[in-house]
Amino acid sequence: MNHRNSSSLAFGVRELEHRPGTMETLDVEVPAPKDFGTALIGSPEGAPMDLQLRLESVHDGILVSGTVIVSVHGECSRCLDPIDYELPVDVQELFVFEPSPKGDENVEDEQVYEVTDEEIDLEPMLRDAVITQLPFQPVCRADCPGLCAQCGALLENDPDHHHDVTDPRWSALQGLLTKPDQDADTSEPTTDTREER
Repeated sequence: MNHRNSSSLAFGVRELEHRPGTMETLDVEVPAPKDFGTALIGSPEGAPMDLQLRLESVHDGILVSGTVIVSVHGECSRCLDPIDYELPVDVQELFVFEPSPKGDENVEDEQVYEVTDEEIDLEPMLRDAVITQLPFQPVCRADCPGLCAQCGALLENDPDHHHDVTDPRWSALQGLLTKPDQDADTSEPTTDTREER
């Protein structure tokens, strides 16, 4: 399978086109494309992606099925520690020879992958499949305590860490509580002065 497209994820399917029942396997390692993930987690550009796919010619197009294994890197959304792991994702999509007309109500809301110039570009399919499997808020582990919201301290290192925080809405009442003490302080010298006279 030759790459004629500029995409490293485009593969020629000339031998499969319009030959229902024929099949080829695709077992290759390719570099991850740019922006292959979310803001917090994803596969870094150029990181290896292992494609273990079966390409089958059917009446309407090329059926692509199998597994892609991507190297995932990111950071914990709670403590910001790095996260690295291998993510296997199962895929099964049909690349059609002739897409339905734009006005067809049945396919209006669906993503359609096409065979173009005897090639299929797997990037859109893999992007859709992999990114939807990435966690929205990645964590290094389920019980990660994260960082202190007040000072940013790592709570795992200091489980008893806390701050005495007064709700600013109570500050006016706090002022009322301190006034009697202040009055008591100012009245004492007056009493002493009277005793001296």
